[in-house]
Parts: sequence; structure tokens; C-alpha cells
Amino acid sequence: MHFEPRLWVFTEGVRLRIAWAVVIGLVAVGLGVARLGLLGWLIGEVFAGRSVEALALPIALIAVVMVLRGAFEHWRAMVAHETAARVQKKLRRAVYDRVAALGPGTVGRQRSGALTLSLTDGVEQLEVYFGQFLPQFLISLLTPVLIFAAVAFIDLPVAAVMLGFALLALFAPALWHKRDVANSLGRQKAYAAFAAEFLDSIQGLATLKAFGQSKARADRLEVEARDLFQRTMWVLGTNVLARGITDSAIACGAAAALALGAWRVDSGAMALSALLVILMLGVEIFRPMRELRSVLHQGMVGMSAAQGIYRILDDAPLVADAPPASLPQALAPTIAFEGVRFRYPGTRRTVHEALDFTAAAGERIGLVGSSGAGKSSIVRLLLRFYDPDAGTVRIGGRDLRQLSFAQIRSMISVVNQDTFLFHGTIEDNIRMGRPDATHADIEAAAQAANIHDFVAALPQGYATVVGEKGIKLSGGQRQRVAIARALLRNTPILVLDEALSAVDAENEAVIQEALDRLMRGRTTLILAHRLSSVIDCDRILVLDGGRVAESGRHEMLMRRGGVYAALMAEQVNAQPAETIDVLPARAGGGAGATLPVGAVKVATEGVIKAEGLGWHQLVTELMKLITPWRGRLAATFVFGVLRVVTFIGVGVLSALVVLALKNGQPYAPYLWALAVVAPLSGVLHWLESWIAHDMAFRLLAEMRIDVFRKLDALAPAYLVRRRTGDLLALATNDVELVEYFFAHTVAPAFVAILVPAAVLAVLASASPWIALALAPFLLAVGLSPFLMRKRVDRLGSQAREAAGELGAFAVDSVQGLGEIVAFQQEARRGARLDALSDHHIRLRLPFFSELTLQHSLLEVFTGLGGLAVVVTGAALVAQGAVDAALLPLLTLLAMAAFLPVSEIAQVGRQLADTLGATRRIYALAHEPVPVTDGPGVTPPPGPLALAVQQVSFAYPGQHRRALADVDITIPAGKTMALVGTSGAGKTTTAQLLMRFWDPDQGCITLGGSDLRHYKLDDLRRRIALVAQDTYLFNDTLRSNILIARPDADAAALEAAVAHASLADLVEALPDGLDSPVGERGTSLSGGQRQRVAIARAFLKDAPVLILDEATSHLDAVNEQAVRRSLDRLQADRTTIVIAHRLSTVREADLIVVLDEGRVAETGTHATLLARGGLYAQLVSRQLAASYVAAAQ
Repeated sequence: MHFEPRLWVFTEGVRLRIAWAVVIGLVAVGLGVARLGLLGWLIGEVFAGRSVEALALPIALIAVVMVLRGAFEHWRAMVAHETAARVQKKLRRAVYDRVAALGPGTVGRQRSGALTLSLTDGVEQLEVYFGQFLPQFLISLLTPVLIFAAVAFIDLPVAAVMLGFALLALFAPALWHKRDVANSLGRQKAYAAFAAEFLDSIQGLATLKAFGQSKARADRLEVEARDLFQRTMWVLGTNVLARGITDSAIACGAAAALALGAWRVDSGAMALSALLVILMLGVEIFRPMRELRSVLHQGMVGMSAAQGIYRILDDAPLVADAPPASLPQALAPTIAFEGVRFRYPGTRRTVHEALDFTAAAGERIGLVGSSGAGKSSIVRLLLRFYDPDAGTVRIGGRDLRQLSFAQIRSMISVVNQDTFLFHGTIEDNIRMGRPDATHADIEAAAQAANIHDFVAALPQGYATVVGEKGIKLSGGQRQRVAIARALLRNTPILVLDEALSAVDAENEAVIQEALDRLMRGRTTLILAHRLSSVIDCDRILVLDGGRVAESGRHEMLMRRGGVYAALMAEQVNAQPAETIDVLPARAGGGAGATLPVGAVKVATEGVIKAEGLGWHQLVTELMKLITPWRGRLAATFVFGVLRVVTFIGVGVLSALVVLALKNGQPYAPYLWALAVVAPLSGVLHWLESWIAHDMAFRLLAEMRIDVFRKLDALAPAYLVRRRTGDLLALATNDVELVEYFFAHTVAPAFVAILVPAAVLAVLASASPWIALALAPFLLAVGLSPFLMRKRVDRLGSQAREAAGELGAFAVDSVQGLGEIVAFQQEARRGARLDALSDHHIRLRLPFFSELTLQHSLLEVFTGLGGLAVVVTGAALVAQGAVDAALLPLLTLLAMAAFLPVSEIAQVGRQLADTLGATRRIYALAHEPVPVTDGPGVTPPPGPLALAVQQVSFAYPGQHRRALADVDITIPAGKTMALVGTSGAGKTTTAQLLMRFWDPDQGCITLGGSDLRHYKLDDLRRRIALVAQDTYLFNDTLRSNILIARPDADAAALEAAVAHASLADLVEALPDGLDSPVGERGTSLSGGQRQRVAIARAFLKDAPVLILDEATSHLDAVNEQAVRRSLDRLQADRTTIVIAHRLSTVREADLIVVLDEGRVAETGTHATLLARGGLYAQLVSRQLAASYVAAAQ
């Protein structure tokens, strides 16, 4: 570890504080040298025969110096910690601002897990660098000069020897600097890779479980975790070697100085009293280097983390912001794409080729085309997430490249195809559109989006927390919140990108009416597949082959019979043969007028709490974990004891040299022993440290995999009330903190009991009074951590929770960056990050204050303990009870007893963090698993019947039921359609069929057997689910499809691709099926992602098929092709279809209509229409636009 110029940049504004900490530290070093030098002088005075009474004033002054030493150490530490906190906050904000400046185009190509790790854990790990290493490094640089100046007054040759070894201890580790940097970079990459893979895996756990691949994913994560372990050990290899060299240089320096001094005393060149001072200074004079060595490990982790921060800071944005243009008047809300050619960076597929179109002020433009035609790319170009490769995009006649981001984005409101809601309340998410809006403004926007009645009926109303990405709301409810957010923004340009794709027909009609009013006078781009969304547009542009293939109004394009007519024909002709009236909506807006039962699933619990586990339980639980490596643990005990014994041995042998000199005896044998023991202490420390870290990091790899396996057992129910950023923090930083217990505490704690006990026994053998003099100080040092532990542990645990909040916030910010910049919320979001950082700091600084106080008391008690032994020994010498020549030996032994205790105190901060981290890990490990394996069932061959028998279900923590007394029977091989308004319980039913939850009452049977009797993997092997929200992993297209059946051959894979209408996409991709799809499939359009999900269902070929809005993002042409394939797949297969589109459900054998969690009606399409109930009302709303089209 070394001085890092790049990190020094971030100390601007606090460098005087760092200098002040260094000055205080140097004073503390001087006081530390003075206290032991004075002890040596005091022993010399006793040698000279002075009584204790005569030395009373010097003894009091020495005690004052010792207390001052402790006070200055506390002062220095707190100045350094406060400085570090300021730098960390500044650095975290700088990283966030850089992420925001890089923009969605650049950030979207990176792994959000790795970015989050740098933004949170990476910055946190640098606290040691700024708070401990940097001041200590500067102190250590000046210490050799101070050593030379202090000892030169005593003896110049001895001072020169000490200076030489001090420089060796300080600079020898730099020989491994290049190797250290390379290994740190390798470790950071491995850590980032694990974090990214872990986050991807937990966010896609529902998909993995649906296809029975979560265990395979755990195996993959195990490889990543073991690679991280190996990379960590490479870094530790160089660091531990450097530590061993430092320790050996310190011990050898003390031994060499003593040996030279002994020779000079023997030759008459130095007084024995001067040698006593050299003896007492011993290794203490090298203490700054030893303390620098003690933070090398945490510093190694911090320097490794810094590599990831550098990568973010060094990354160049794909699109650079321009300075604000001087505008004589407000920009007109006109849009022009002029000869635009565009392909996404890193791909070879051209999305747009000579794209030309304009939108006049106030004009409503519809943009249609097959999925993947480039509709969403137009939005990204308009928001300037990307720049075109050729051509120009204009707003108000100005090239976007001449306008600042703020000028562009202040003109535009967007509802994206992939709705992103942030963890927070419904009001927070709507207010994002206009932060200064009043509550009345927010309600007005919600009413326009037809979401107000739903929100008002919730127990917490607009203060209801929506969960991560709005997980506690249905797809349609999330979309309506996003629409309200865009409407509140009230800009002259409105962009609706598949804004109604997840909204049911009834809500769509109400929202469409509101949008029609709001679009008047606004320039509007409507990107949609639904006819009802574009039918009233002033112009409709049809995208095909990267160009505008057709342009005109709906009726003209239909008459032309071209691409548009092919896309919309089925929707235009969707009305049934019989004539039905368009039925009025239910009073109050239908399902939105009352609370859809269970729609908001549970009150959020946010981050995992660090509560409950005490130290006794913690030690018990952690020691259970280390059982497989008990041989390594025993070795660390042995080497730990031997290391401390040899370190003490240097002092003891040095004291024996002085004793021999005083008594006129030969001292050469002691010098030879010193020559062996001094370097051996460094070697033994290296061995202990290597074995302890090897054991600890092996355990960490296992713990990380265990965290994922536990989440696998709990998901997806558990994830509804947790935040994935916090779970990422748990698997990375929290698990990392457990290392301190095994690598820095277990063996030292054993030594801290054994060595002081042995020292007291030796002192007692010389004189019980000396042992009694030392005992109170040892007792005070031993008990103080326990007496002061409660508040430290509480603060440490709260700080771990605050760190979890930071991690969760970071994941939200990285993955929701598109929404943040589109709504110009970068600064507001950054201010929220600062607030979370301040909260974390408010917990950390009192925490550090308590710990540094403990450390300072240890310093004071160590010095006073040594002084008490000298004073007691002097009194005993005066009485003739103890030989004065033994006094140096007894004093050094007494002070050595504090050494192992001080090592425990130095990791006090980490131990408190370890308690908080272990509490969180323990809480996860002991979370009850809601759904467990059954004994196993062998169902009959062929199609399987499904029955939902009097099922009632409420999400955990929710009093109102999502389903109430639902009774449905689906005969084997038949198709049932499940319809209803948003939040009626359709997706809940699908999730119960997958056994993501179990019903509270009633049962569900498959093939005549209760689902709870099946083994989970066996059950899910028999069901293919196409979920409403398709999750794709950051892997190739091939791997994402093969999740359904990893052992499928090439022919089966090719057939699945063809059935899902993916063949054209595969041909267009640069590497075909082996092309990466990006994190969460961001390189594909919504329709393409949905077709991947459908391909999985074809490949799985299960006897039961669940299609939850499986074609909601598909254009009509692809939908028709996919529907034909699905019709073939559904033959002789039990199928549940959940959909809003009439085209998807009308051919079902049975249609079940859900309303507020209850079965409202059942029957076929024809019988339900004839009945004129809720189903007829939903259908009539959907067909209204078709009648308009037909009339035209």
C-alpha cells in the first residue's frame, strides 16, 4: 500500500485537517517515545539508588505524559475520521455525478452490480485509506527523522542503526508495489463480477425458479465466489509478505540497536543508563511503522475498491453535454429527424437508415411498426441518450447537439415501455414529474391517469410504499402511476412509448379520454401496437427496414393495404359477428373505484435489520461455521502464540543482555539468540496471517453461496419486501466483514488470554506485589471493551443498516438512470444520496469516537501499568526484595502483556461491524421458508387437469385478500382464459399455480394431487410460465432461451426460435444466438424480449402452460405468427391464458372473469357477451376503437 495521488485529489478542502491530524499524530509519537524513554531513565535512577520518595515528582510527570499520549491519540484519530467522512461523502457524490453524467447510453452497457459496488462498498472501504492510512503514512514518513533526532542525543551510532531499519520497514514493502497493484486490479474485477452476477441472479430468481435453474445458477455463482477467494489470496500474498518484512525489520532494528548499544557499553563508549533508555524504547520507537502495517489489510481492500472507482471516473460518455444554447425565445415544440442513421454502440445491426420525419407544434404523431423496428430508439435519440451516426435530430429547429441536456429534456415528458418506479411512496414516484407540485396537482394527475381512486382506497393512500421497481403494484397500476408522473410534468412535448400496453380495456378507455384532452396543443409522439392508441393521430408513421415506409391517417393507410394494414387488420376486424352495444363503464370507474384486494402486497420492510444476536450467540454461530477448517484454526492458534512469544522474546533477551552487562557476565549468547528470534517473529507473523486469511476467505466464499441458496429458498415471496441492493450489500460487504472475526480476532483473542496470564504468573514468581500492581491495569484493559461494548455494538449495527440503505438506493439509481435523467432529477437524487451519506456518517462518527476512546484508554493503561511495575519494583529494590537488575526485564514483560490485548482493540471497529453484519446474515439464514418441498407425487401421463378449490389468499402482512373463495376447474388439455381489470388477482393466481406462494385456505390440485405434495422442481418442470414481466439475464440470447431446457439439442432450440418468430432477429444479430442481450435484456426491444420468453415456453414443452400477458408487447403480425404457434402448443395441453386483449382470450374453452379477487362470472366468449356482465363491459371498451375504425 502506498500514497495514491488520484485519491489525494479528493482531499481538496480538507488538506489542512489532514496536516493537523499529522501534527497531532507526531506530538503523540513524541509523547509515546518520551513515556518509554522516561521509564528507562527512571529505571536508571533506581539503578543509581534513588528512592521512590525522591522520584515522586518525575513519576507524576511521567504519568501525565502517558495520559497526554492517550488524549492526543484520541484527538488525532477523531480529526482523521471526521476528515475521512467528509472525503467519502464528496467521493461518493463525485462517483454518482459521474454515473449520471455518463448517461443511460454508457451506463446501460455496464453491470449495475459492479457500479453499485463501487458507489457504496468501494467508497466505504476507502475510509481506512483516508481515516487511518493517509495520516499514518505521512506520520511514518517523518518518524525516521524524529527517531534519529531523539536517539542521536543518546548515541549517534545507535541512532543511525535505528534510522536504517526504520527506513527499511517503511520502504521495503514498496518493492512489491507493481505486483500489488496488478493483484488488486484482478481482485476488484473478480469482486465486481461476483456482485454483478449476484444482483442479476437475485433480480431474476423468479425466472430461474420457474424453469428449475436456480441450483445451476448457484453453482455458477460458486465459481465466481471461489475465483474471488483466489484473487483475494493473491493480493494477500503480497500484502502479508510486506507485513512480514515490516515486522522483521522492526524486531531486527530493536535487536540491532540493543546489540550495538551493548557492545558500546562494554567498550566504555556508552553509559548503561543510556542503554536502559534504548532498551525501553525497543520496538516502541518503530510504532508508527507497526501501526501503518496494521491497516495494510483494510487498506488493501480499499485500494482494490479504488480500481473500480477509477474505471467509472475515467469512463467517457457516449454523448457529452453541450453548453446551454443562447435562445432568443422559447423553443417551438417541433420535432425533426433528418436522414438519421443509427446503430447501438458495439453492434453491427443498423436500427435506422435514412430516417426522415417531422412533427409540427401541437401535432399528434403515431409511430407503429413490428417489435424491434426502432420505435423506442427514437425516444432515446430524442432524449439524447445517444447521438445518431449520421443525420440530425432537431427540436424547435435546433440540432440537439447544440442544446444542453437540460434544454432538451425540459421540453419532454415520457412514459416508457418498461415502466420504472423507484422504491418509495406513490406520491414520491408521481412527484418526480414536478418536485414542486402541490398535493392537489398530484391528485389531479392521478385522476387523469385513472389511478386516484385506487390510491385513495389504500390504507396509507399516496404514502403507500410501492416496493422496488413498483413490485407491490400490478403491471397496469405501475403503468398508470408512470402516466400520472408524465402528465404532472406538463411539458410541450409528450412521448408515450407503449404507455397503455399493460392497462386493461376499461382503464385504457378512461385514460385515453384524459390523454386526448391533455394532448391538445401538445406535440405528441405515440409509439404503440394498439390501434386504439394511434387511430386518432393526425399522422401515423409506419417504420419498416429502418425507414418511414408509410405515412398518413389511419383510414388512408388501411385503404392502401400496405404494412400498416397488415399490422392493424386483426384489430380492425376484431369485433364479433354479432352486434353488441358499447356498454358504459361501471360507476366510479370500475375496478379502480375500490381497492383491488391485496394489490399492494405488504408494508415494506426495506433493509434487513441488524438486531437480536448477542456476542455469546455470535461467537457460537461463527465457530460452528469454521468447523470444516478446524485444522487451519488450530494452526493459527499455535503460530499466534509463537509469534507473540518471539516478539516478547526480543524484549526479554534484550533485558537479559542489560542484566548480564550490569552483573559483568557474558552477554554474547543472548545476542545470538536475538539474531534468531528477531527475524523469526516476522516469519511467524507471516505464517499466522496467511493461514488465518486463507481460512477466513474460504469461509466467506461458502457464506456468499449460502446467502444465494437461502434467497433461492425464500424467493420470490421474500423479495417482495426486500431491496435487492441491500441483499447485494449483504452478500458482499456484510459477508466481507465476517473475515475480521476469523482472520484478526479468534487466534489473537486466545493469545490475549494466554499471554497476560503467563506474564502475571512470571511476575508473581519474581514478586507477588509486582503482579498485584499490574493486575488492575490488565483487568481494566480486559474489561473496558465489554463495559463499553453495548453502545458501540448498537451504533455498528445501525451503521450496517444504513449501509444497506445506501446499497439499495444505489441499485435504484443505476437501474433507473433513464427515468432520472429524462425527468431531470439528477441533482435531486444526488441530494438524497448526500442525505443518506450524512445519516451514515452521523452513526459512524460516535461509533469511531467510542472505539478510539477505548484504544486511548488502552494506551494510558499500558503506560501506567509499566509505570506501576517500575514504582513497585523500585520500592521492592529499596527493601532488598528484588534485584534492581531484574527491573528492566520485569517492566518489559509487564508491558508486553498488553500487546495481544491491544491487537484486539485495534480491530474493535471491525468487530462491531462484524456483529451488525452477522446479525443481518443470521436474520436471513433463519428466515422461515414459506414454501417447501412436498413428499413427491407421480402424476398420471398425458395432459393434467388443474383445479383451484375454494382458494383464499392474502399477501403476508396484508389484511385484505388478493383472492377470496376462488373455485375454478380446468379439464386436462383445455384452455382457460383469466380476465379482469388491473389488480383483480390474475397474476396472483398464476403465482399460486407455480407455488411461489401457498393459499391461506383451500387447495390447488394438478392431476388430482395437491400442489403441496409435489416436490417443487418436479412441479415446476411440468409448468411453463410466460410471465408478464420478462426477465433476461446478462448473457447470450442462446443461454437465455436454454434456461428452459439446458440439455436441448440444436434442432429443438431452432424450432423454439422459429415458433416464437425470433428467426429474423437471430439472423440480424451480429453473432446470432451467441449475441449478448445486455443486462435485463436492454439490447432488445420489449416485443423481442417477450418473444424470448415465448421461445422458452416452446423449448420447455411442459404439460401445463401459463401465458400471463404473453403477447402484450407484440405487434399484430408477430402476434398472429406467435398465436398460431401457441395454438399448436396448446393442443392437448392444459393452458391458462391471462390477457387484456380480446384476440388472446376469445377462443378459450372457458373464460373466468375475476373482480376484486373473486370469480365474477365464467363461460365462453359468446355466452358471457350474451349475459351482458363485467366481461361484456370489458370487451365493449376494447372494441370501441374498432367500431370507429370500421365506421371510417
